[in-house]
Amino acid sequence: MKLQHIGIAVKNIKERLKIWRDVLGLHFEMIEDVPQQKVRVAVLDIGGLKIELLEALEEGSTIATFIEKKGEGLHHLCLEVEDIEDMLLKLKQQGVKLIDEVPREGASGKKIAFIHPRDMGGVLIELTQK
Repeated sequence: MKLQHIGIAVKNIKERLKIWRDVLGLHFEMIEDVPQQKVRVAVLDIGGLKIELLEALEEGSTIATFIEKKGEGLHHLCLEVEDIEDMLLKLKQQGVKLIDEVPREGASGKKIAFIHPRDMGGVLIELTQK
């Protein structure tokens, strides 16, 4: 298991890229719309760790609601696991509250699932399969 990326909710990816890419010099990889998640994702690399800037594609989406309530900022940490289904089963057996009991499709077609922040010290955790 490893930390795969840090998700940051932003109102406008193009504006935030001016800092993350142009000022800080992080390597820009791509921008991708993920319609099933109602989000646009910009991926930057910092020494093998990814930073994902997350912009809502529509009002009422998870990212739009997050920004409305909390403003821009840290949205989630993503852990890469060998077998996402097995990890979800283990978490469920331990009574951990899951947002997703089965994986769904995320950016780049990867399998993802979220663990409720209630059981993670207030931090939203995304799982993705290697």
